Amino acid sequence: MAILKIARMGHPVLKAQAQPVADPKAQKIQQLVRDMIETLEDVGGIGLAAPQVHVSKRVVIFYVPGERRAASGEPAEDIPLTVLINPEIEPLSEEKAAGVEACLSVPDLAGPVPRWTHIRYRALDLHGRMFEREAKGYHARVVQHECDHLDGILYPMRMTDISQLSFVEELRRFGGQHVEED
Repeated sequence: MAILKIARMGHPVLKAQAQPVADPKAQKIQQLVRDMIETLEDVGGIGLAAPQVHVSKRVVIFYVPGERRAASGEPAEDIPLTVLINPEIEPLSEEKAAGVEACLSVPDLAGPVPRWTHIRYRALDLHGRMFEREAKGYHARVVQHECDHLDGILYPMRMTDISQLSFVEELRRFGGQHVEED
């Protein structure tokens, strides 16, 4: 296993449309996911997309800590580590809500991003089986943020007011906000 280097905003891999995975059971994909998990654990994030580790494939991993869900008024249950291969998102409501986001590929910065509050996502798992889930609140935000990476979109591109982009340290010090990097 290996800890992979994180691509930062400005790198071409983060601007490109990631390629679909033909075979989720392929050894290269299995190894990529293992390395992404180790990398995510090392950096202490909650989500990672393959383009963020310089691999232009439609692969996402994430987990959602129960305490972050509870802070958003959701059940305080963890969403365990989830692997999404070739994911698709469908909004189930027109309602959007703004929430502060940060990103491992946009280090030290954070800003408010409007996201759908209720989505359905479907994807293949590591065994090539299709599954789908509904997500609300913070869970839905995490999935949308990570899947945006597969389409070359970083969260500042979704912000409606770029003047709200701030350093994470300043938000914590003066805004009293808890900020996690994807």
